[in-house]
Amino acid sequence: MDETQDWPGFLKALASPDQPRAMFAAAEAITAARIGVRLFTVTVVENAAGDVRRIYSNHPFAYPVSGRKPGSPGAWADHVMVARRHFVANSIEAIAEVFPDHEQIAALGCGSVLNIPIVVADAVLGTINLLDVPGHYTAQRIEAALALRGMYALAVLAAFATEAHPILAV
Repeated sequence: MDETQDWPGFLKALASPDQPRAMFAAAEAITAARIGVRLFTVTVVENAAGDVRRIYSNHPFAYPVSGRKPGSPGAWADHVMVARRHFVANSIEAIAEVFPDHEQIAALGCGSVLNIPIVVADAVLGTINLLDVPGHYTAQRIEAALALRGMYALAVLAAFATEAHPILAV
């Protein structure tokens, strides 16, 4: 797929008054076309304690928007939020090691996860969370997803601006 074909739809969504839903739906569609994704969520960091809030979900009944979780130390947080590296687990057993909601994830037919930290100005603003069937996130798909980080970062920054998010308040 030609990358230049993605941008007109994404930029149209960016200008939409239906924010941040339209923009993340466009990012989800691009992700689905390039990589494939069954569950697509976006979380943003709320405060210095690392509390996170979900601002987009393509499965709002299972993973509602505005769901909040306190920041919690651990291997996943160290890997993604501190070291700023993407996290991959390609089996429900590996997911269960770090996510207490693994049964709900499995109930959606998902058995692999790719979490991508969104880093801007040396701060982790949130994560893009992609889930699909077991074994889905191959090296090639991970590389393709990481190539979309600029689009994801623009979407998160635009969502912050739309919400007058305190991290970006002057």
